[in-house]
Amino acid sequence: MRTRTFALTAVTSAVCGAALLGPAALPATADVPVPDTPPDTRVGPAPGDVQDPAVSADPAVSAEELLAEVRSCRQISRGKYRTDANRSKATVPVCGTTDAVFWKADMDIDCDGRRTKACNTRTDPYFQPQTAFQTSRGKPLDSARLPFVVVPAPGRIWDYRKSGLTGGSVVAVIHKGEVRYAVIGDTGPAGIIGEGSYALAQELAIDPHPTTGGAASGVTYIAFKDSRISPIESRAKAERRGEALARAFVGRG
Repeated sequence: MRTRTFALTAVTSAVCGAALLGPAALPATADVPVPDTPPDTRVGPAPGDVQDPAVSADPAVSAEELLAEVRSCRQISRGKYRTDANRSKATVPVCGTTDAVFWKADMDIDCDGRRTKACNTRTDPYFQPQTAFQTSRGKPLDSARLPFVVVPAPGRIWDYRKSGLTGGSVVAVIHKGEVRYAVIGDTGPAGIIGEGSYALAQELAIDPHPTTGGAASGVTYIAFKDSRISPIESRAKAERRGEALARAFVGRG
């Protein structure tokens, strides 16, 4: 369940600064669509793309294969994160491997960004009309359509940028035996970890409601270093790149 508060939102803004938040807040016109290039759907190679024959011939990387690679933690964060604002104890470290960083946490729902029927001030009292990273047209991401992960704003615990991550970096997200590939699309409070977009929750069969949904635990996030895709809103590119990176990560590449 999402437990973000207005106070935390204010802290996030102070920590991230204007450089991370990008464009100023959009006018609060309820449910007015912002013209944009819609994210790709899960339909395979885009025109002009060449799919790796080895990737198409082998079975997809399973949740079990990925989880086997993250059984032990070499902690790279200076401390641990809380999973929610009302949790007094920090329990989640960020761990590192040669090719990725990972953490095991809950999933709160991020509904910020483009105003849609699913994500707006009526469905989400903490709704913000912007995301830390924007589309190729400079617009906020669409939380209701694009699977993306929220990382903590850079702080004393950990700075994602120093781990080879940025907006558009590919992340494998695992929950109850399912694997989905997303991108880093937004930043959150500097002391809290474990958040994904409305669309990512849907992909993983997690209740996506921004105030009552989410998963209390059992979500693993594996963010691949130096894996930025462009445009950030391309779901098809994230999935193809994610599958290739996952194969290399588990020794099948």
